[in-house]
Formats: sequence, structure tokens, C-alpha cells
Amino acid sequence: MSKIQVQIQKSADVMRVKIAGVIDEDFIFSQHPINEGKTLDFDLSEVKGINSCGIREWIKWMETVKEAKINLQHCPKVIVDQMNMVQGFLPANGQVQSFFVPFYNEDSGEEKMVEFVSGKEFTDQGLVSMPKVQDSAGQDMEVDVIESKYFKFLKRS
Repeated sequence: MSKIQVQIQKSADVMRVKIAGVIDEDFIFSQHPINEGKTLDFDLSEVKGINSCGIREWIKWMETVKEAKINLQHCPKVIVDQMNMVQGFLPANGQVQSFFVPFYNEDSGEEKMVEFVSGKEFTDQGLVSMPKVQDSAGQDMEVDVIESKYFKFLKRS
């Protein structure tokens, strides 16, 4: 039984795909054809995990899309990690529209996921600005990743 749910909405030129759950060996993406429309918008905000078999299936799924532009939105850390480590996870015709960055305050122990949006905090050339993030007590929080590694996918050629 699959631990993932896929919802697809089609309009004239855009296909919206929302994915929720864990991407693993139990889900066969080919059961959900996505090669229609000029643009594919993926909402990945509810992806909770991915394993090596899920990575393989994801790449095979992305390879079925030749002509359409692929937009990845609301990418959680588990997806960002794969875009940085696995060649082809972010397809050549794919573009990240938004992704989450973990912030942390050591004193309070508070963690916060902050969404970075294309054109605001980043472009296809890299980071534009680092937002000032505060915890619930108003204390400054720090980025909780190694920036040179976490933002690497932004500078792909």
C-alpha cells in the first residue's frame, strides 16, 4: 500500500500536481501521467520523506515530461537535499519556485521552517537576501544548514 497521495488538476495550459506523504518503492509514478499541458506545477509541501527507490521513480517520472516547463513549489528540506545530491532529480526543464529553509535558536531551542520564494530571497543565480528570522520571543534565529551545500541547487548550470 502506497504511503503517498497524488492529486492532479488539469486546466487548459497548466497541470497542478500535489504530492503528500512518503515517496518510496510502493508508489509507481507512471500510474499518474503528467505529460499534458505547457506547464506542470508541483506542490511538494506535504512530502514527508523519500528513499532511494522513490528517488529512482521520481527521476523516471520527470523524464516522461519533455516539452512542459516544470515548477516545483513549497519544497521541503527532504526534497532540497535530493536536488543537491542526485543528478537529474531537478530536471533540466525544472525550476524551483519556492523551498523551505530551517532556522534555529540555540538559546530557546526553537526551530522554524521559512519559505524562500523565487525573485525575493533567491534567483537562478543564487541567494539574493537572507531574511531576518526571529523566534517567538523575538530572538534572532540562525540558518540551520550549511549554506554552501543547501543552496547549491540554485547555481546549477
